[in-house]
Amino acid sequence: MESPRLIRTSLDRQTKRIQRDVLRMGALVENSFWMARQALFDRDLDAPGKIAIQDKQIDKLYRQIEQDCVGLIALQAPVAQDLRLLSAMMQLVRDLERIGDYAEDLGEIAIRLFHYPTPVYIGRVQMMCDRCRAMLAMSLAALSDLDAESGLEIKIKDDAVDLDYETLYELLAHQRDVPGIVEPIVLMILVIRHMERMADHATNIG
Repeated sequence: MESPRLIRTSLDRQTKRIQRDVLRMGALVENSFWMARQALFDRDLDAPGKIAIQDKQIDKLYRQIEQDCVGLIALQAPVAQDLRLLSAMMQLVRDLERIGDYAEDLGEIAIRLFHYPTPVYIGRVQMMCDRCRAMLAMSLAALSDLDAESGLEIKIKDDAVDLDYETLYELLAHQRDVPGIVEPIVLMILVIRHMERMADHATNIG
């Protein structure tokens, strides 16, 4: 029978490995978001395919991390502090996985928008996108450093993204009432909605 010290050492080692995997998953999600930005604003039509391939890696890592956390909880009899950490990591990877899915959706929307002229308000949408990406980067940095103060700053930035969303939604909803082509307006509403949700998930991580 293993001694309590050996069990503790094994638990710590496996927990650190899971934390590294979470950060690796975070880096992949951050890269997917960057490629989604390239697809939307630089009209990079190669990016959506790359995002789809990378999303499979993200999903695989997500399943692995969840299984590893459940395995540790079931087999290693962690104390309350360990349980909180493992439960938090399981929630974190759910948020990361959703951001990855939204990035893939943005890539697909970019393909559908490609054939339409660039709208005059695209700069404002790009500004919202960059704000969301900065939030994700800050969240991952806070996670890496276990920095609670950065987490509070992220929540403040999320308010700015919510304001971006409300302002742009009002603009786009008005555009939709103007006779003409409706699809690009509806697609752009989807874009800002996805980004607003990505920011919410980034806030959860931070």
